[in-house]
Amino acid sequence: MHLFIHHSDSISDVKVRIQTICNGFRITRQKLVFGGRELARYASRAKDYGVTGGSVLHLLLKKLYDPLLVSLITTSGQVFYFHVDLRKNVGYLKKRISKEGNKGFLDVDDQEIFFRGEKLDDNRVLGGICKDGNSVIHLLLKKTVKDFLLEPLLLNPAVRLPQVIEDTIDRTVDGLNNGNPPVRTAEGTGGTYLMQDSTGLNYVSVFKPMDEEPMAVNNPQQLPLSSDGQGLKRGTRVGEGAIREVAAYLLDHPKSGPRSLSKEVMGFAGVPPTAMVRSFHKVYNNPKGVDSCCTKDAKVGSLQMFMKNNGSCEDIGPGAFPVEEVHKISVFDIRMANADRHAGNILTGKGEDGKTVLIPIDHGYCLPENFEDCTFEWLYWPQAKVLFSEDTLDYINLLDAEQDIALLQLNGWDVPEAVARTLRISTMLLKKGVERNLTPYQIGSMMCRETVNKDSAIEDIVREAHNSVLPASSEATFLEAVSMAMERRLDELIK
Repeated sequence: MHLFIHHSDSISDVKVRIQTICNGFRITRQKLVFGGRELARYASRAKDYGVTGGSVLHLLLKKLYDPLLVSLITTSGQVFYFHVDLRKNVGYLKKRISKEGNKGFLDVDDQEIFFRGEKLDDNRVLGGICKDGNSVIHLLLKKTVKDFLLEPLLLNPAVRLPQVIEDTIDRTVDGLNNGNPPVRTAEGTGGTYLMQDSTGLNYVSVFKPMDEEPMAVNNPQQLPLSSDGQGLKRGTRVGEGAIREVAAYLLDHPKSGPRSLSKEVMGFAGVPPTAMVRSFHKVYNNPKGVDSCCTKDAKVGSLQMFMKNNGSCEDIGPGAFPVEEVHKISVFDIRMANADRHAGNILTGKGEDGKTVLIPIDHGYCLPENFEDCTFEWLYWPQAKVLFSEDTLDYINLLDAEQDIALLQLNGWDVPEAVARTLRISTMLLKKGVERNLTPYQIGSMMCRETVNKDSAIEDIVREAHNSVLPASSEATFLEAVSMAMERRLDELIK
């Protein structure tokens, strides 16, 4: 074929002219070669490659491949159709199946491809297998043995988890499914695992196994085992931190009403949504080792939604915190008789309005059986000496210890009598304190010891009540004695 071209013609111009003269020689099929070199750059001129008058160009036409129609039949009888280039291999087909198939076989590693009874290697080229252009391939889905477990642990099956917690569990499972393992944090005295989302770029929840709590059998910080079952804080027991984490969320009622009735996600103090779960992963601390994922090796613990934050209150001077934010935590800590409130377990963040919010976490030592170790670092912050607002007073007036105890029992915690008593007394003190127009500092100071060996005011009140009733007296009689002793002490405080 003779072709006249101009000095200014580009390779693209030449190929267009060939396509015009020779119908069917589409540009995409053409490969021009001159002097052993392909004329590949479309924008370059022919003369740039040394083409002159009388030069001979070799035209090669790329072979067209008709797409192969693959009929894919699964072991369950489902049929799927794929158009695949004959030059592609079985591995490519698996990726197409993973991308376009149903959710039942998303993972490439779960697939085994068979043709006429022969298992096909990933490197086999489809054109050499399916020569008739319309072949039936069988897909076997291997049963994947997962190396993790995460499921809610409902202590009372009649109680349904809030949607926000179900979503948190689902997102955590998605992260584990995508191969993003739990990340154990070096902070704290127990085993705490940050759980990743499906992208591996964000944390979605925090898991705390009961058997890795401080002084528990599998504690990763090598703390000694508890000799008597007592936890690091007096009045708590090893292995009960998880249930207390859940109790803290349940009793952090929203302003709109009790947690059992309100549809709001976050409560007054902002305790993150928390639930009991059962989980297995090889990352968890198991000094004796585990062979595989099975229920008997699963750990029970609390799973809490991870809250985006800017760090803890340790990183910022307390003067920057809004008064209401400090007050909401003080109300929560007094009522829960928190034995472990310090700046490190209060996170800082930004609300929708851009204002600073405080997020309380780590409540494994709330609701102790006695008041010996109550600790509130916010006592020394200036906001603690400011009176509660009307909104906060309205919230406090609606608190009901008996309803709280019933709510905990409904959610599966057989609340020990000593714990129930603590909640009743601390709620009583909070209510009587605000009736007398006391500040968080004044009320909180009555619950915290000045020194290790000097009893707090609330401990004195409890002891006085004990001494004033008969040993066989009812709980109601004892609480009435506590109320009378408390009122005398409060009245002395405001004189």
